[in-house]
Amino acid sequence: MKYSIIVPVYNRPDEIDELLQSLTTQSSNDFEVIIVEDGSQIKCKDVCDKYANILDLHYYDKSNSGPGQSRNYGAERAQGEWLIILDSDVVLPEGYLFHVNEELRVKSEELGGGAFGGPDASHPSFTPVQKAISYSMTSFFTTGGIRGGKAKLDKFYPRSFNMGIRKDVYMQLGGFSKMRFGEDIDFSYRIVEAGYKTCLIPNAWVWHKRRTDFRKFWRQVYNSGIARINLEKRHPGTMKLVHMLPMVFTVGTFSLLLLILIGVLTGAYWLTCAALAPLVLYSLLICVDSSIRNKSLYVGLLSIPAAFTQLIGYGFGFIKAWWKRIILHQDEFTAFEKNFYK
Repeated sequence: MKYSIIVPVYNRPDEIDELLQSLTTQSSNDFEVIIVEDGSQIKCKDVCDKYANILDLHYYDKSNSGPGQSRNYGAERAQGEWLIILDSDVVLPEGYLFHVNEELRVKSEELGGGAFGGPDASHPSFTPVQKAISYSMTSFFTTGGIRGGKAKLDKFYPRSFNMGIRKDVYMQLGGFSKMRFGEDIDFSYRIVEAGYKTCLIPNAWVWHKRRTDFRKFWRQVYNSGIARINLEKRHPGTMKLVHMLPMVFTVGTFSLLLLILIGVLTGAYWLTCAALAPLVLYSLLICVDSSIRNKSLYVGLLSIPAAFTQLIGYGFGFIKAWWKRIILHQDEFTAFEKNFYK
């Protein structure tokens, strides 16, 4: 068997239904599916049973240990030569495995048993908020394109929403760590540090639903900002300029807001206008670019708060982790005990 598709799930049976349905449309059938129920209160067993006679599907129910350890649990039981790690909130287009097969056939020697990944995209059926959040997580003007786009400011590292790796390499490296956030980037760094290569397969993209509201999105990116400092401490030298831009944006935004307030209170309206201009121009850039990409002015408008949430949420998490880990010299577990699964 060539592929084992491993999906951890926590209280998301509807998402698993959509993902499994998309797997039935693949042109290749040389794969098994391993669903790992990670201590869910709302099980997806009934959903999996619907596909038991259609897919080579294996369902496991275990106590909660987080997505990283659940992926490891699935990997230990996998039979495939390659492991494909997916998040439960993705849906695969029909040609996904075809493009993976073609790329691995061409690049198998170059890749040398390393890892691959693909980008994510927004499906037309997604809600406007989902499309706006998807834009903010993939746009060059917010993330620098480091999540799998063709234009990148950083080396590509596969992420767990769409990641493949040879099983023998996975087991050799011990799989995912117990980090609660950033465990996929940590694993990708360890793959490269062990001497293996990674590659982007642009056509092996997935539809990624992400969070459904801005509050949940804030929490996600806030934790990503924390993870970036922890990753730098684990893997010195991996932090690049692009990783620090959200922090710079956050400090800059609040500095401009302070200048606007000072201008209003002192009657120096020239100062208010000068400080307001960069924020307005950036918002217009986001709105126009997202409106064109999504063919919707409404999604373009929603992309403004999505972009600010993405950048400022990440920036706050980054600054908090920088203060605790770099200034106060707290160790990773003491500083962020809740960021680990025991």
